[in-house]
Amino acid sequence: MGGEGGHESAEASHEPAEAGAYVEVPPMTVNLRSGDGKPRFLKLRFILVAGNPENEEKVTEKLPLILDGFQPFLRELRPEDLAGSAAVFRLKEEMLSRAARVAGPGIVTDVLIQDLIQQ
Repeated sequence: MGGEGGHESAEASHEPAEAGAYVEVPPMTVNLRSGDGKPRFLKLRFILVAGNPENEEKVTEKLPLILDGFQPFLRELRPEDLAGSAAVFRLKEEMLSRAARVAGPGIVTDVLIQDLIQQ
């Protein structure tokens, strides 16, 4: 019986951790910097992941400040900055860093990109 108990606890350790709360953000459209003078735009739809369900309210309360922190960064992007899958990873990391500065450490734990469209 002791062996079975050990087996059960090993299985329990493989269960997924409790998911955080998801805060949907209204789509953002920003101008991109372009060297050729042609207007370029980025439409971005994403979700912020709160570290735990209790943090969802904190993220929602700080959302205007978080979005304000994203604006200068996103407006400085050039179309070539968004090329390739590594670019999406860098974009997510920068957005997460900026969200954490506003909301506080551990409040926002991830940025889930839903749509990323350049025009």
